[in-house]
Amino acid sequence: MPMEQTPHVLVVDDHREIRDLVGRFLKKEGFRVSEAGDGREMRKVMAASRFDLIILDLMLPGEDGLTLCREVRAKSAVPIIMLTAKGEEIDKVIGLEMGADDYLAKPFGTRELLARIKAVLRRTTALPGAPGAEKPSGFRFAGWRLDAARRELVGSDGVVTPLSTGEYDLLIAFIEHPHRVLTRDQLLDIARGRESVAFDRSIDTQVSRLRRKIERDPRNPEIIKTVWGGGYTFTPEIEAD
Repeated sequence: MPMEQTPHVLVVDDHREIRDLVGRFLKKEGFRVSEAGDGREMRKVMAASRFDLIILDLMLPGEDGLTLCREVRAKSAVPIIMLTAKGEEIDKVIGLEMGADDYLAKPFGTRELLARIKAVLRRTTALPGAPGAEKPSGFRFAGWRLDAARRELVGSDGVVTPLSTGEYDLLIAFIEHPHRVLTRDQLLDIARGRESVAFDRSIDTQVSRLRRKIERDPRNPEIIKTVWGGGYTFTPEIEAD
């Protein structure tokens, strides 16, 4: 595979042993890998290179991983897998709220990390050789246009609204199944796949984030409606480009 087509992963962790272990393993698996020990190093590396995925530790000296995740997500949709020694549900929810795409608790196995990385990359970019039928280049609904190639959501005023990988996957799931009641389990199957461990209530978190971006009034949603006791339904008419 040409170097420019090889996925480039940034590992951000203040423990050199973990960076070295993950870096060596991923290089052996065919990835390009860069490393950073804190937020300052992360910004420097990201300014010099383009990355396909970031592995970001939650507990960092100075600025923590949640702060850095929120900063990255404000500028980019690059996928982020959060690492943490904590296991409390609240940390998972906060990580998702900040825009993380997956969450892995330490200690973890390298094979589990590799499976998570591949699952996220499959959702984010069609890896070379990945099967799949040709799909429309975009969709229009309720005054919005979703550019599937660029993974951009464009309003009627031409302003681009950035989407995280999780938000994009969820929106595609709704677009491909309009006017149907989709349960949380169905949305997890469609949007995240069973290769990724489902977080309790993660779909609710992602729906809330998505509503804040596409609804006129997120507190009274008209596009993504809640079906009490059932799940969610996507109400607009869909036009494929």
